[in-house]
Parts: sequence; structure tokens; C-alpha cells
Amino acid sequence: MKVLNLRCQNGHGFEGWFASDDDFMAQNGRGLIECPVCNDRLVTRMPSAPRLNLSGAREPAVPAAKPEAVHDMMPDTVQAGWLAAVRQLLANTEDVGPRFAEEARRIHYGETPERAIRGAATPQEREALQDEGIEVMSIPVPQALKGPVQ
Repeated sequence: MKVLNLRCQNGHGFEGWFASDDDFMAQNGRGLIECPVCNDRLVTRMPSAPRLNLSGAREPAVPAAKPEAVHDMMPDTVQAGWLAAVRQLLANTEDVGPRFAEEARRIHYGETPERAIRGAATPQEREALQDEGIEVMSIPVPQALKGPVQ
């Protein structure tokens, strides 16, 4: 099993596990690999150091982070925070699917009890809701969070 460091064209880094390099190339060539953050399918392999298990060897001491290194770690921290927020949103909202605009109007006009909902709406539906004074927000949900990960 090979664990590869991958990155989408939007700069999101993630890991992928593959049986071999050929398996990665075949899946990537068919567009089967996508970024768990933005669903981008233009994925490239990043260089990674091999992991060697040597008996009796000790892990090298890691020097204290310099202030400049904190900036380099921020995108991963932001990405992890964003994924946690999306997971919380999915856990605490009702999915109304393509009926989102209709349900948002029913809640806004008091026709149904107020509750947190999520779903799909076209750009025209979102604009019409905003014109009616109904606040909506578009949040891209990674495909991996929409269902079971295989």
C-alpha cells in the first residue's frame, strides 16, 4: 500500500492510499480522484520522503518552529477548521435537497416551523431568495462528506 501526498489545483493538500504507482496513475487518468475539500479532479502528486523502519533507530529531534514556519502551517489549519465547520453544518441541518428555495420561502413566511435547512438551489433561485429578503449562503460541500467514503 502506498500513501501519496496529493494536491488539487486550488492548493488543498490531502493523502491518497493506492495499491501502486500504476494504480494512482490509472485512477487519476480516469478522473476518479478528487479533492475532499473542493471536489477538484485536477490532482497532482507531491514529492514525499520515504519512510524507513530501522530497528533501534530513533526519530530525529524536531527543532522548535520559527515564526516564519507558522505561516506555512496555516493553510492546513484553515482547511481542517473549514472541514470541521462543514461537518457540523451537515450534522445540525435538515437536507431538503432540490426543494431548498421552496422550503426557505415557507420558513420565511411562517408557513412551516423555523428550522435549519440545507439543499441545492440554482444561482437564479438564490438571487430570487435574496431579493425577497431571505438570507442564504452557498457553501461547497465536499463529495466525501455527502456519503460514505469508499
